[in-house]
Amino acid sequence: MPENNPETHVIDFRAAEQLLAARDPRGAVKLLDSVIAAHPENTAARLLRARAFFAAAQLRPAELEFELVLEREPDNAFAHFALARTFQRAGRPEQATRHFRLAAALDPKPEYLQAARFDDRPGGDRS
Repeated sequence: MPENNPETHVIDFRAAEQLLAARDPRGAVKLLDSVIAAHPENTAARLLRARAFFAAAQLRPAELEFELVLEREPDNAFAHFALARTFQRAGRPEQATRHFRLAAALDPKPEYLQAARFDDRPGGDRS
C-alpha cells in the first residue's frame, strides 16, 4: 500500500498528469482517486481528474468534478470551457452554450470566443 504522505500525493499527481498526456485517462483517474481521498479540498487534483474522466468518455463523473471545481472557483474560465465541452459531448447544447459564454466572458481567448458563438444569438446579424 502506498505511503499516505504529501510527497506520495505530489508524485501521484504528477504521474497522473503524465498518464493523461500519454492518453491513459483511466490510469490517471486511479492515481488521482487516492490523492483526492487524502486531500478532497485539492481543486487542482479535481480539475485534473475531471479532465481524465472527460478523456475517458465518462461524461457524468466529468460533469460532477467540473461543477465541484466551479463551486470553489466560479471564475475559472478553463473549468467553464471544459464543462461546456462535456455538456456539448453529452448532447446538452443549451447548457454548453451557457458555459462557453461564461468562459469567454472570463477569459477572451480565441478558442473560448469561437466556442461561445456570440454571433449565433437569435436575431443576430450573421452577414
